[in-house]
Amino acid sequence: MRGLSKMIWIEMKLFSREPMAAFFTLFFPSLLLLLFGSIWGNEPTPFYGGVGYIDTAVPAFTAMIIATSGLLGLSIQMASYRESGILRRFKATPLRPTTILIAQVAVIFIMTVLGMILLIILGKLLYGLRFSGNLLHVLIGFIVSSFSFFALGFVIAAMIPTARTAQIVSMVIFYPMLFLSGAAIPREILPETIQRYAQIMPLTHVVDLLRGLWVGDNWSMHLKSVVFLVALLIVGTVVSAKIFRWE
Repeated sequence: MRGLSKMIWIEMKLFSREPMAAFFTLFFPSLLLLLFGSIWGNEPTPFYGGVGYIDTAVPAFTAMIIATSGLLGLSIQMASYRESGILRRFKATPLRPTTILIAQVAVIFIMTVLGMILLIILGKLLYGLRFSGNLLHVLIGFIVSSFSFFALGFVIAAMIPTARTAQIVSMVIFYPMLFLSGAAIPREILPETIQRYAQIMPLTHVVDLLRGLWVGDNWSMHLKSVVFLVALLIVGTVVSAKIFRWE
């Protein structure tokens, strides 16, 4: 346990020294919230099902942070560690391999949580953010969504040999989901055909689940998204465990 806590602390410091990672995880979604909030405000409207734009944007931008952490953070970091030989050297230390991987996931998860908290604070202080859901349900949905994308990130890191290639592959996957899933812009403004195609994207299910739970929907109303994300978590974990390479 001591080795794990020390490893997490070291990785936290390394993360804080990466300005791009910190910016896109902690600050970019908040900047979008400030920008779009200043344009559309947070008055309840039938367009968003009787709630305001900010009430839907906070869970949607939280989904963006989850995707950023899993696809652009975890996958590139692990591929970089392998390419530079850090994983091989870690494996030669007394630390268990699982300790190293758990530390990576813990740091990414902590930063994802901080990004969500920052969104909530800004939304509440500046725009009167409303919350109608169950806090425990939202936390469970957040955890399931996060670890589903972390599993996907590990699959990419396991399959791609270099950090540069992992970055390209992750961005090719990330950006279409970002703009079509409702994470960056409301999916309600997209054509119906695009909305239907977006249902095959994992991030769409994260947005649907978090937005629904945020306004008080029952789990049964988002069963499809829950099944999709749990399946992604299981399959991603199994695949990455089988093909992950340390060097």
